[in-house]
Amino acid sequence: MCIGIPMRVVEAGEFEAICERHGERHRVSLMLVGAQEPGTHLLTHLGSAIRVLGDEEASAIDNALTGLSEAVDGRPFEALFEDLISREPELPEHLR
Repeated sequence: MCIGIPMRVVEAGEFEAICERHGERHRVSLMLVGAQEPGTHLLTHLGSAIRVLGDEEASAIDNALTGLSEAVDGRPFEALFEDLISREPELPEHLR
């Protein structure tokens, strides 16, 4: 299984960016998404940006990853999935 990690661009060049998540900085290739402005959220995988994210989507993905880590460690995680707890699950449009 592949997991994309949301990161925020802090320094950007034409082909690479320095991105940050939870205080850690990483060099990320922009070859698949093009040049991006600082502050932009990206979904990254194996050192490459694979998609530009909106703020809400980046936060939801980050909360889900943090929630999984909390659950594995036996800590409370429900608050990180508030958007799912208050509604019935729905299939994405393409799977209906």
